[in-house]
Amino acid sequence: MPQLKRRHFFQLAGSAIAAVSFSSCNIRKQPHPLNPNLSRSRQNSSRQLALLVGINTYPPHSNIPNLGGSITDVELQRHLLIYRFGFKPEDIVTLTNAQATRSNILSKFEDHLIKQAKPEDVVVFHYSGHGSQVADPDRDYSDGLNSPLVPFDSSRPATTGAGGIVQDITGHTLFLLMAALQTENVTVVLDCCHSGGAKRGNLQVRTVRGGAQFQASSQEREYQQQWLSRLNLTPDEFKQQRRSGVAKGVVITATTRTQLAAEYPFADFMAGAFTYTMSQYLWQLPDNQPIINTLPNIARSTTQLSFHHQIPEFEVKPGSGKEQQPLYFIDKLTSSAEAVITNVEGDTVELWLGGIDAQSRAAFQKDAIFAVVDDSGQPKGRVQLESRKGLIGRGKLLDASKSGVIQPGALCLEQVRVIPSYFSLRIGLDPSLGKDIDKTHLKPKNQRVTLRMILKIFKFESANF
Repeated sequence: MPQLKRRHFFQLAGSAIAAVSFSSCNIRKQPHPLNPNLSRSRQNSSRQLALLVGINTYPPHSNIPNLGGSITDVELQRHLLIYRFGFKPEDIVTLTNAQATRSNILSKFEDHLIKQAKPEDVVVFHYSGHGSQVADPDRDYSDGLNSPLVPFDSSRPATTGAGGIVQDITGHTLFLLMAALQTENVTVVLDCCHSGGAKRGNLQVRTVRGGAQFQASSQEREYQQQWLSRLNLTPDEFKQQRRSGVAKGVVITATTRTQLAAEYPFADFMAGAFTYTMSQYLWQLPDNQPIINTLPNIARSTTQLSFHHQIPEFEVKPGSGKEQQPLYFIDKLTSSAEAVITNVEGDTVELWLGGIDAQSRAAFQKDAIFAVVDDSGQPKGRVQLESRKGLIGRGKLLDASKSGVIQPGALCLEQVRVIPSYFSLRIGLDPSLGKDIDKTHLKPKNQRVTLRMILKIFKFESANF
């Protein structure tokens, strides 16, 4: 077997494509969407623990710009872990906005993950929010900078160019927390970036001002010293270990340390381009495949959705072979799905639509129909959508007698889409057009093109196509 590089970049062929497309994910469903061979048991002998952090709003005095999609990321990840990977809701802790202070993030990591996880358990830590850069006295990288997470109670000076002490959580601290876990089945997902930037066009970038003029707080250094004592590590041993690679499992980042991680503004919600793409892809994945196969496919669509050169990457513990194991280190999944029922009241249901790709979402409006299936992929009812807001839909069971049979957690596959009467066509203009771009603004607005829909019904002699 050829040796793998320590850090894996999801390089794409050619430049980033400025188009919202998920077709390059190369996901092909089975010929029949209700194929029982796709079923996966939710049962897992190990416990599965997760800590999910998302920060949209920072205090006004912090001089840190707000975000719009971090809490959506938390919900995307939470629903995915519960309904696709079999996590128990009580084993998932979420910290959002004001809850996600530096002390809360660290204490929840200790209490929920470190103190509870046993050697064969599964641990997931997800962070969506701002990243930054601070001075690294050890200069692990040639630029002398470390890449921290920016908690709710951090801040930046009002004066551009000024530096100071910040309450960020550095990568060194995250390494120590991971090292303290008893299990090797650890997945850390970081949807943030650490190079400079604010907005790029209509995209919000997840980074705040940083650089060599910013230093980690004394509390951060003291906290690291406490963990060095607990782990019986000398400073030199600590330095050597973190320069060798990640402490446990796999770390997945939305971009390289020199690139920008973007939020994407969908029609009625925002989300991290990487987290949204990863979640939607994993809802559609028939089988949980090795990390080294799964993540490059996710990266292709992340770059397209973010509209700039954003290349996610992952890194596994050296010599662990974790890149050959399935994502989240769970090999048993439920069936793939477009949606899941999260609440049932009589014949009225609420759905989470996390498995629908960006191109198709407009077709899932009032009167769209889903087939409800059990864990073995067998149909047991239908739901007609009555409304949708963002990723949450409300619908009605078409067969009222099924209302007692269908319970929260039931998976849904699309059956009927609704074709909108009018389409909004978004056209991207390359800056190379120069002054010609201005001419497009002189055209009469609100022109409407009438489309005549022709429905063709094909009869197949065999389903094996």
